[in-house]
Amino acid sequence: MKFRIALAVAATVALAACGSTEDASTAAEADTVEIPADEALTGVDATPVADEAATATEEADDAATTEEAAIQEAGDKAADTAAEAMDAMAEDTEN
Repeated sequence: MKFRIALAVAATVALAACGSTEDASTAAEADTVEIPADEALTGVDATPVADEAATATEEADDAATTEEAAIQEAGDKAADTAAEAMDAMAEDTEN
């Protein structure tokens, strides 16, 4: 029992030592993100254009429907398997 407690304490201390005091939000401030992006676009005169091919299509909706049907079918199969297992267990206990 003492070994488990010691192991838990050691794991906690080890994980605490891995932490950093730096906050991720300080690395992604406007000065470090937006200014370099603006500098990279200097001299570019092209205007943005909408990409018609990038819009969602019915194929994406069909894929989602197909995925939902596959999930439902898998759930039904799992329920059938569980019912068969319960029937088999009931038969074993009757014999």
